[in-house]
Amino acid sequence: MKKILVIGSLNLDMVVNVDHTPATGETILSNNMEMIPGGKGANQACAAGYLGADITMLGAVGCDMYADIQMASLGSAGVDTSRIIKRTETTTGTALITVNSDGDNCIVVVSGANATLSCSDIDDNIDLLKEADLIIFQLEIPLETVCYGAKKAKALGKTVILDPAPVPKEFPKELYRYVDIIKPNETELRMLTGIDRIESHLPEASRQLRSQGVKNILVTLGEKGVYVDSEEAGICRIPAIPVDAIDTTAAGDSFTAALAVMLAEGKSLQEAAVFANYVSAIVVTRKGAQSSIPTLQEVQQYIQHIEAEKAS
Repeated sequence: MKKILVIGSLNLDMVVNVDHTPATGETILSNNMEMIPGGKGANQACAAGYLGADITMLGAVGCDMYADIQMASLGSAGVDTSRIIKRTETTTGTALITVNSDGDNCIVVVSGANATLSCSDIDDNIDLLKEADLIIFQLEIPLETVCYGAKKAKALGKTVILDPAPVPKEFPKELYRYVDIIKPNETELRMLTGIDRIESHLPEASRQLRSQGVKNILVTLGEKGVYVDSEEAGICRIPAIPVDAIDTTAAGDSFTAALAVMLAEGKSLQEAAVFANYVSAIVVTRKGAQSSIPTLQEVQQYIQHIEAEKAS
C-alpha cells in the first residue's frame, strides 16, 4: 500500500452538549463536558489508521497530559507518531466545541503548539515527504508552513490533498498551485471564492479554483451530498446517505482521510469519494472527534447493510 503523511494540527477537544447554540451575550447550561482527542490533522491521521493505511503524523504538541491523551489515541489507531514534535515552551492545542441538539457544532481553537510548526520542521523531516505517496494538509498550522510543505511535496512529485479549514481571511493564492485535490465544504467554498448561494453556483466556483491551478475539487454539502469536479472524469454528484446526525465533528476530516486511503489503494477519485461518503455518514451518527471514527471492517459492514436495504 502507498504511504500517507498528514502534516497538521493536534488538539484536545473539550466538547459540551447544548440544546441550542448560544446567541451573542447568552448564557446557557450544559450537563457535561468530555475531553476527546481532536485537531484536524490528528483526526485525519487517526481515521486513515483505522481504515488500514500506512500513515504517519507530523505535527507539534506540548509536554502535558493533553499530549499524552492524543498520542495514546493515535497509537491505538496504528498511526506512526514518532515524528510528532514535543515543545516545552507551550501547551498542546485545544478546541472548545459546543454541539447542539441537531448535531451541529461551533468550534473555537486555541492553537498552542500547532502554531509553532515551522518550515524548518518540514526540512528536518524531509525524509517523511520523500517516503510518502500522498500528503494531506489543513490550515490549523501556520499558513507559511503549509505553503512551504505543499511546495516541497509538489516538487517531490507527491499527491497533495488540502482540506482548506479553517479558511483564513487572506488565503495564499500561491498554495493552489501545489494542490492536486482540494476538499472544502459549502461554507469554505463560499469563503474561498466569494460566491454566495454556492449550491446554485458550484460549477462557477469550481472553475474559479481550477483557474488558480487546482486539478480536482470535491465539495462536501452535508445532506445534499458531494460535488466532484475531477480533471480526469469530469463533474458528478454523489448523493448523501440519509442518517440521523448526532455530531458532525470530524466528519469532514474522516472524509478527507478515507479519500486518501482509497486513492492509496489505487481507486479512482470518484470511487474514493463514494467510499469517503459512507465513512462520514457513520461519523455523524456518533459523538466526538476521534472517538467517532469507524474501523475499515465497520465501514465495510455498513456498506453491505446499505446495499442490502437498497436491493430489498
